[in-house]
Amino acid sequence: MNTQRRHLVAGAAAAALLAPLCMPAAAQTPDFPPKKPVTLVVGFAAGGAADAAARLIAKKLAENIGQTVVVDNKAGAGGNIAHQIVAKVPADGSVLLFGSVGPLTIAPHLMKLPYDPFKDLAPVSGGVSFPNVLVVHPGLNVKTLQQFVELAKAKSVDYASTGAGSASHLAGELFNQRAGVEMVHVPYKGGAPALQDLLGGRIASYFAAPPTALPQVEAGRLVPLATTGLVRPAYMPNIPTVAESGYPGFEALNWYAFVAPAKTPVPLLDRWNHEIVKVLEDPGVREALMHHGLTPQPTTRAGFATFMKKEWDQWGTIVKSRGIKME
Repeated sequence: MNTQRRHLVAGAAAAALLAPLCMPAAAQTPDFPPKKPVTLVVGFAAGGAADAAARLIAKKLAENIGQTVVVDNKAGAGGNIAHQIVAKVPADGSVLLFGSVGPLTIAPHLMKLPYDPFKDLAPVSGGVSFPNVLVVHPGLNVKTLQQFVELAKAKSVDYASTGAGSASHLAGELFNQRAGVEMVHVPYKGGAPALQDLLGGRIASYFAAPPTALPQVEAGRLVPLATTGLVRPAYMPNIPTVAESGYPGFEALNWYAFVAPAKTPVPLLDRWNHEIVKVLEDPGVREALMHHGLTPQPTTRAGFATFMKKEWDQWGTIVKSRGIKME
């Protein structure tokens, strides 16, 4: 069992995160599935890792519950716009958010947000996790991470992210710290637009999600240098980790998980947890997600709350130690 998984199923969650878990249930159990179509909100543009995972999961979820599940992309601000929207919608169980590490555990350390991930959103279940992969444009003429570091020390090099405060942004900042370089951060509205500028040579590098980058790597359009987990993923066995390339202990994982408006009745939150876990444990869904480089991470509601609090503390420490400011 890897570190990520142990954290996801750890013991009691922090009281603040568990507050939504302890809300009194409505006197009458609400309808499930909701009588109107279910909306799964995604905070990034279509074509990226979050979108790919959400659509795979939504399709099976709709089949299982016998109700339409619509994926609604609300891109912008590193995913924060989507989180703000879902925090304010009616809490009738018809809207779920495919939340992400940035808006839930990083961005609140960087800026004042119109929502509080502890108070305005309720944990439902873990979703998927994956390391990013540092890819560069072939025009840089580098083949290894050390060559890239040498280049970044010799001249200005930029890197793309899916938005300020996102996992790809913080992966770059952590790498700046560990490698002693100062890459210039360029935020985008999602993985797809970041990839397009990288392929066009308008950006030098990108800590990309595997579903976004691997097809381009296999086609020879991008050069992979290193992955950001502690071990090489089975689907990227020939790409070294940052940790084994001279920076021991380097780890920056990306993840997406399911949350809902905080006032959603507990019976609905519990039922959604049951249905989402069922989908994530489905062999066909697991195989499809793994094919995209995404590891399913189904959890209990309390298990995800614990994991989210751990991530909150970890990224808060990195933001503070780096003195990271919003652009």
